[in-house]
Amino acid sequence: MRFVSSALFLLIFCMVVTSADAQAVRQTKVPWDDKFRQLDEVWPTANTYRAASGAPGHAYWQQRADYKIAVELDEEDRELTGQVTITYTNGSPDTLRYLWLNMDQNRFAGDSMYVAQRKSDGDKKESYGTLKAEYEHRDGDFGFKLDDVVDASGNDLPHTVVDTLMRIDLATPVGPSEQTTFSISWSHNITETETFFGRGGYEHFEEDGNDIFQISQWYPRMAVYSDDEGWHQKNFMGRSEFTLEFGDFDVEITVPEDHIVASTGVLQNPSDVLTYTQRERLEDAADAKSPVMIVTESEAILNEAGGSNRKKTWHFKAENVRDFAWASSRKFQWDAQGYETRDDRKVLAMSYFPREANPLWGLYSTASLIHSMDVFGKATFPYPYPVLISVNGKVGGMEYPMLAFNGPRPKKDEKTGEITYSRATKNALISVVIHEAGHNWFPMIVNSDERRWTWMDEGLNTYLQFLAEQLWEDGFPSRRGEPRDITDFMKSMDQVPIMTDGESLKNTGENAYAKPATALVILRETILGRELFDFAFAEYARRWMFKHPSPSDFFRTMEDASGVDLDWFWHGWFYTTDHVDIAVDEVTKYRIDTQDPDTEMPWKRGQAAKDPISLTQQRNEDLRKAVDDDRKLRDFYNENDRYTASNADRNKYNSAVKQLDDWESELLQNEDYFTMVGFKNLGGLVMPVILEVTYDNGETDEVRIPAEIWRHDPKKFSKLLVTDREVMGIALDPHLETADTDLNNNFWPSRALESRLELFKRKGRSGRNLMKDIEVELKGDNKDEDD
Repeated sequence: MRFVSSALFLLIFCMVVTSADAQAVRQTKVPWDDKFRQLDEVWPTANTYRAASGAPGHAYWQQRADYKIAVELDEEDRELTGQVTITYTNGSPDTLRYLWLNMDQNRFAGDSMYVAQRKSDGDKKESYGTLKAEYEHRDGDFGFKLDDVVDASGNDLPHTVVDTLMRIDLATPVGPSEQTTFSISWSHNITETETFFGRGGYEHFEEDGNDIFQISQWYPRMAVYSDDEGWHQKNFMGRSEFTLEFGDFDVEITVPEDHIVASTGVLQNPSDVLTYTQRERLEDAADAKSPVMIVTESEAILNEAGGSNRKKTWHFKAENVRDFAWASSRKFQWDAQGYETRDDRKVLAMSYFPREANPLWGLYSTASLIHSMDVFGKATFPYPYPVLISVNGKVGGMEYPMLAFNGPRPKKDEKTGEITYSRATKNALISVVIHEAGHNWFPMIVNSDERRWTWMDEGLNTYLQFLAEQLWEDGFPSRRGEPRDITDFMKSMDQVPIMTDGESLKNTGENAYAKPATALVILRETILGRELFDFAFAEYARRWMFKHPSPSDFFRTMEDASGVDLDWFWHGWFYTTDHVDIAVDEVTKYRIDTQDPDTEMPWKRGQAAKDPISLTQQRNEDLRKAVDDDRKLRDFYNENDRYTASNADRNKYNSAVKQLDDWESELLQNEDYFTMVGFKNLGGLVMPVILEVTYDNGETDEVRIPAEIWRHDPKKFSKLLVTDREVMGIALDPHLETADTDLNNNFWPSRALESRLELFKRKGRSGRNLMKDIEVELKGDNKDEDD
């Protein structure tokens, strides 16, 4: 059973039940929004491929694609020419008559669906960059150019290109457990990164005339064929990313002789491309405690001044990866440091960067890679690959197996030439390296469908990024993860549920990164606790290493491994746009009614005395009354008010007490304080209710009420607090841990929120002074004539 589309799903969920169950389960008496309804009727039915526990089923299968590639970079024309041989292994029970491949470079072609569906805001404005890209798409020559598509015997294979996809029709169908091999020769021009905002491309440096090439989505890649989707055939529209099959890569990259290449995989021919000294440095780096320069700044500067016409081939191999990316430039410096994983394997963490990136990159890039492996490895599984690489270029942040492109650089003062970096730039580099390196876990290894479910890699990775940032240093300013930082977005109208197709998302950064990451932080810190959450999250990661999980596999595993029913949580956070706004409503204080008239009557008299005196009574207080002028009008009731206890009251009390059991008599004499607190759910999202209770002696207690208290009425509930001290104050969500969007209704008694009033000087309303502008221009012209 496939997932229903997001638009259809929203309609279904608004009806509470699916159409199939509408007749079987209906609330016909009153409007009812069951926040705790189980999601089994929404999730795909468990089967032999995907178990109800969330684990891969005993008959789980997936495909495999092995690649042998030779590619050459034409630096002058900024073009790639390559040939790939793909060996495709059919692990499915199906016989396949055709294969689908991803041809993602076709997105840049002028006639692509991506270009055709781009829209304007309609506000009479366009940026220079947007208009430049329009012309480049229209007039440029981008996308794959296919020379041939042949089988293992060299025979042409019929093929059809459908925008960013290509179907190859096989001469002989490939059956279960069978393989087929075919080859494609192709070329394509390399886009300029800044113009096309792509995940790769080139960056040109005017000062020295060199380029940095960051090469991605550069070869025909097999599409996924899976048990729950069949062929994954969603065209690449630029936003949602990729879903690919695992395999081994054997890649030869031919570049100018003075280029340095960073790549997925392990370098096979260092003696052909590195000097003896550089090879020695690389060996030393494996056991180093700090980064070792493999290519130094002075060596990179010499390369920059070169510009050789000779070529050199770098040979890399990568095992069990889903993709392959690389970078090449004569500007690269290169550092490396070894890291030992928890399962005692050696990994080389390496960074490649131009001199424009120092001193920032030399200090923080490789250190951030190592920190990522440490934190992510403890939270999931140890990093399994032999290298982890960070490359600086114009691509701000993009991930591939073993390699990531990261953008932040220091700034150069145009007047003094001094290179400095701000605190924000430093933190941005640390954050982006952690994030992009972390993508090796999600989705490079836990291989979810990025194109359909963006949150499954971005949200989970951003959650782990938050953990890593908070363990970098105290007070690290994480952009995403803290519940208090998501509240403005949560209450906004411009959003869609997390469980929305990637191409249909609004505010992708918030919907696919921040909101799911924050949800997981809340699930860990507030709902499950760290021990249960960490075990379940690691179990999901381990179960689905090198496999293709779906959203329900994640949800089911988290419940299966934690032992906690979380359907209400997934429903609220992932399937709706509800937000958290829980309010303290009415608060009433109680003491036990002892029923003893000698105790209760004085108490009632005291309560009555606290009532406000009416305005009429106040103004009549000094006026003489009839009973003052005629004392005979006074009687017994003028001396004894209605709160005077009588013997009849006492006799009634004594008779009632004799009928009580001992434990009932003890409760009647109980001197505890009872506080009835009412709560309202104004935002719709049910959540645990966390209270800080302040007593008359200034001490505080924390009360944590589980979300299940909303089960029978998701709009309101009351809770009785029993304490040995009088409650003087209540604060809801005192640690700001639930993403409550309105703090004004979180306190009893009401509390004013403190802030600052910013003053500004009102600008004048006068328009442009054309006379003055012309006068200034004329003075300037006269000055030039005098010179």
